[in-house]
Amino acid sequence: MAFKARFLAGLAWRALLLLATAFAFVATIAMPGFGAARLLAGGLCAWALWALWRYIQRTNLELARYLEAVRLGDLSQSFSQRTGGSGFTEVGEALEQGIRRLREERHRHWDASRFYEAVLDDAPTALLTVDSEGRIELANKAARRLFIRHHGVRLEDFAAYGETFAQALIDDAIGRPRLVPLMLDAMPQTAMLSAALVHRLGGTVRVIAVQPIQGELNAVEIAAQSDLVRVLTHEIMNSITPVTSLARTAADLIAEIDTGSDPAISDARAAVETLARRADGVMHFVESYRQISRTPEVRRRLFAAAPWARELEALFRAGDVSQGVRLSLSVSPETLSIDVDPDLMCQVLINLLRNAAEAARGHSDSPHVDLSFSLIPGGRVQIEVGDNGPGVPDSLAQDVFLPFFTTKAKGTGVGLSLARQVVLAHRGSIGLDTSPSGGALFRIIV
Repeated sequence: MAFKARFLAGLAWRALLLLATAFAFVATIAMPGFGAARLLAGGLCAWALWALWRYIQRTNLELARYLEAVRLGDLSQSFSQRTGGSGFTEVGEALEQGIRRLREERHRHWDASRFYEAVLDDAPTALLTVDSEGRIELANKAARRLFIRHHGVRLEDFAAYGETFAQALIDDAIGRPRLVPLMLDAMPQTAMLSAALVHRLGGTVRVIAVQPIQGELNAVEIAAQSDLVRVLTHEIMNSITPVTSLARTAADLIAEIDTGSDPAISDARAAVETLARRADGVMHFVESYRQISRTPEVRRRLFAAAPWARELEALFRAGDVSQGVRLSLSVSPETLSIDVDPDLMCQVLINLLRNAAEAARGHSDSPHVDLSFSLIPGGRVQIEVGDNGPGVPDSLAQDVFLPFFTTKAKGTGVGLSLARQVVLAHRGSIGLDTSPSGGALFRIIV
């Protein structure tokens, strides 16, 4: 109401001023000799007409400027009026509040957009986007850290991670998680893929979440194996302990009465002593497997790889199995550092080096073993132990890390299983491949 009253008051006095100046101008026309007064009255009449027109058009101009600013997204405009008493101050304040509200809304949208972008970019799960043209892009940091072996956005570029994985990216399975093989760091792993359809700019984009779960699967497998071994060894030892004790006692008793004159007693003594020795062997065999049920305690630290590798070479040279075997050692770069438990990983590598030396000595006239340390993309360290032995048949490649499995006549099947446990406890991976010389190649990534 205040705006209306002031507006009408301003309109009224400007209209009266126009009428008065017009009347004066008409009056001077009828009076000869009043030329100067006529010019003055005409000028005042023109000014009053202009003032009235500007007064009426002022609101339209301000509204037009406001709408133009909104249309162009220029929210830096100001509409505050510093001249009071005309009623246009309220109009200016209303327009100023409107532009300020739009400015605040824009800032809120910017803040929300930055927040959601940060959430997306820092999400721990790798996210990929696939548009209608088949363009595949890495949507966040986790994806950029995971997929570092390729360049490009085509489907063919992602074949470096396995054909099955690449094909899964363009499948239309929405909302149904599934497991697919994924090649990372030259190691086959298992990943869980789930997809959702998102609308963007009038089109649709598939968002694919990739979660490598090989570590979790390995942990479950190791835990199941440990529980199984713990139960088996407990039951076997409970059953074999009295047998061992009775067999040793029986062997001692028969030894006391065996004078050699009775062949039957001598045969019985030999049989019981054989039974006692075999029972002791079974006890020792079962005791060795109890190591598998104990989760290794890892004490990681960062240290230089080159001096540690030379220590491993010295330890390998100190064993009888290294006689006549050439060991090639490589550390790249020379300043490479490695973050592992040196004691546990030393046990793993010495075991692998001895196995490699045994395989090479039994197969080649010039046996040699290779030990290499290298930095791979992603900042991880790759350790390889290779030999020129007979290698491992493809049919057995998946079984060599299982507890109790061995191809050696005197093997226990503990070494490689323990090696795998130690590597997995480091959140690393270990796999078997073929070396360039045709033998076995064990690859560890930590």
